[in-house]
Amino acid sequence: MEELKPSAANSPPLGFLERAATVYGDCTSIIYGNSTVYTWRETNLRCLRVASSLSSIGIKRSDVVSVLSANTPAMYELQFAVPMSGAILNNINTRLDATTVSVLLRHCESKLLFVDVFYSDLAVEAIKKLYKPPILVLIEEDEEGGDGADVADRSKFCYSYSVLVERRDPGFNWIRPESEWDPIVVNYTSGTTSSPKGVVHCHRGIFVMSLDSLIDWAVPMNPVYLWTLPIFHANGWCYPWAIAAVGGTNVCLRKFQAPLIHHLIRDHGVTHMCGAPVVLNMLTATHEEPLKSPVEAVLYTHPAVNEAAVVARPDEHWGETPCAFVSLKPGLTRKPTEKELIEYCREKMPRYMVPKTVVFLDELPKTSTGKIHKFVLKEMANKMGSTRLSRL
Repeated sequence: MEELKPSAANSPPLGFLERAATVYGDCTSIIYGNSTVYTWRETNLRCLRVASSLSSIGIKRSDVVSVLSANTPAMYELQFAVPMSGAILNNINTRLDATTVSVLLRHCESKLLFVDVFYSDLAVEAIKKLYKPPILVLIEEDEEGGDGADVADRSKFCYSYSVLVERRDPGFNWIRPESEWDPIVVNYTSGTTSSPKGVVHCHRGIFVMSLDSLIDWAVPMNPVYLWTLPIFHANGWCYPWAIAAVGGTNVCLRKFQAPLIHHLIRDHGVTHMCGAPVVLNMLTATHEEPLKSPVEAVLYTHPAVNEAAVVARPDEHWGETPCAFVSLKPGLTRKPTEKELIEYCREKMPRYMVPKTVVFLDELPKTSTGKIHKFVLKEMANKMGSTRLSRL
């Protein structure tokens, strides 16, 4: 039984990055937007510089460092850089409100918060509620117009991420855990059904989960992984570390947009991606093909429906949600309402697939060959604007 006790951390998940820099040094590690490309050697050096900067600021072993960011290169790098400084990583759900964010920061006693420029307002509002607010570090955005993003109060930010990358030592001797059971991350539930609950994971646990994920999915060397899954969601199911272990390419994605995802898959030869079932359903719904989507198939079973097509509609919370366009059969004595069709679908399919919007048309637009013209419907959905739905 003595052998079951914790031992020295001889194989921490952070070692995956160190190995990738040696074994896959010249291979592409990160692709983002039109101009951001790094190799594994460069990614390792950038992470070491950030870890060195954190140590110089005063971050110590077992301090908590939080991150509020979309799936950007910085977000990916911080999965390594923060624990390389000896700190415990805390990724925060960007969909939370300021009150909940402040509760998490207070509970984990966060010493420093990295903030994506597009969430600066949220962060500044959250720290107003704290007696001892964390140091704020701004993550700039070069690829998507972030330079012009309106930062609520720049005086609240003590550093920028780019400065932390540039100013410190790439030869930093990163701080290794003393035990394989030392904490590496603390995550929180979103608090949708009760108060948020924290979960601490150790280096050994993350190491095992990373390798298990690779084995279970049979991921080969040098995969091309598209980040459709938020990294803040359970640390991206451990794939930040797992992809480093096999020298893969991380295609970073700020926001879920189905046309962009199709474009990235085609241009970069994406081999793997993760996501909730709604993500895959949205890709099905926006890809023009002769086969009906599962949602459309259910709608066609309704006795009043003549034609049905489902496309993605912008949503301020989820990115996109299903939007159904329907034409009804002629001569009906009573026409179903939007609410009734939604309820009909809810009874016959998983909740994530149910259309959040139903639009009635006299006839759906068609191509010259008689195929429903989903591109036109997609434009109509975009013009309708974003839905405002419950986050539950």
